[in-house]
Amino acid sequence: MSDAALARTRIPAFLALGVVPLLFHLVIIETSRIHFASAWSLGALFRLGFVTASALTHWAIYGGLLATFALTLRPGRDALITAMARRLHGAIADELVVYTRRVTWAWCGFFAVQLTTSVTLFLFAPLVVWSFFVNVLDIPLVAAMFGAEYLCRIHCLRDPPRHSLAAILAMITDVRKPREGPVASP
Repeated sequence: MSDAALARTRIPAFLALGVVPLLFHLVIIETSRIHFASAWSLGALFRLGFVTASALTHWAIYGGLLATFALTLRPGRDALITAMARRLHGAIADELVVYTRRVTWAWCGFFAVQLTTSVTLFLFAPLVVWSFFVNVLDIPLVAAMFGAEYLCRIHCLRDPPRHSLAAILAMITDVRKPREGPVASP
């Protein structure tokens, strides 16, 4: 992808990650104001369906991520993050194999906590609280997890691998293409 094409995709990505969740949150706040007497109006039913679709989508994403990461932790298999490290760097040291397996476990824990918190808030907290967690805090929590993993990597590994975000994104988007060696870092 050229730099100009990449620059054109940044604005829609910003909108998707920043503005769209806030709009979802505003719709859900409005939904929480529905009174029982008006709950059967067409608009109210649409908003309730919207909330249900939002909840099911959030749970499906985190449930799918949890299952995907966890299934790679079975004995005799490369953990997902280990496989990604091999794809980025080729052969990796045993220390990195152990570390990346632990990181895969950490992401499983993160996904499980996100999923459990979302379901618990949805069932027992006001809808506005659940919506704030799902639509406003979700992306910052994921970013914080990436940051925490980066700090652990720098602290725990003797020679931590360094790679650009562009190299990681290239590796993820080219997942179907077999690679002979590590992904080149720009």
